Amino acid sequence: MPLTFCRAALGTGFTFLMTTLGAAMVFVLPGEQHPRLQKLMLGFAAGVMTAASVWSLLIPAMEQTEAEQVFPVWIPPTLGILSGAVFLIVLDAVIICRVSIRRQNTLLMTAITLHNIPEGMAVGLACALSVRNGSAAGAAALALGIGIQNFPEGAAVSLPMCRERGGRVRAFLCGTLSGAVEPLFGLLTVGAASLAQFLMPWLLSFAAGAMLYVVAEELTPQAQSRAGTCGYLFGFLLMMVLDVALG
Repeated sequence: MPLTFCRAALGTGFTFLMTTLGAAMVFVLPGEQHPRLQKLMLGFAAGVMTAASVWSLLIPAMEQTEAEQVFPVWIPPTLGILSGAVFLIVLDAVIICRVSIRRQNTLLMTAITLHNIPEGMAVGLACALSVRNGSAAGAAALALGIGIQNFPEGAAVSLPMCRERGGRVRAFLCGTLSGAVEPLFGLLTVGAASLAQFLMPWLLSFAAGAMLYVVAEELTPQAQSRAGTCGYLFGFLLMMVLDVALG
């Protein structure tokens, strides 16, 4: 168990670090991202998360379900995906209702923070699986893919906030905090999986459902453009190659 938590802390810590580095762009760049670049990065994030949901979460969930021979292979992925999506729908509704609708940048930070939750869960669970399987390559690939797309997300939160009261330091802190949920939820999920091993397929599918909801609800609509489509394809291919080649 200590090794599992150490790997989960390293994996989610890396993704959090990448968010922080992205937020630090507020001290380098003068203002918001170019709209085309923003759509490109949103598409890239959607591609990475789609591929990660399949190769890093759903396929391992089905393989473990088949090995345990307790449920039909399709039951944990189906129920897990539905429960993950419902969880984010409810959480999204509760949090957005409590946020001032007048402040668009606050809503942007809230949205990115929400979709960082399943990312942290996914990386944490991949690290837990790596201990069981004896290979950290797949977990490293997932952490790398999520970390790459977290960099522009940190910038997407901090750069628009430069114009608000508090200046660059406040904007940097807001961008950093948007990624703090990843190690938190990653370690909490690993703790639940460590206490009850039979929950692993369900938790993997839950994280996949939450990530797919984020892709469909937030990322894809905002990325709709030729640049966004190219980013999606590149992100999907990159994550697929990393997971299959290293995993």
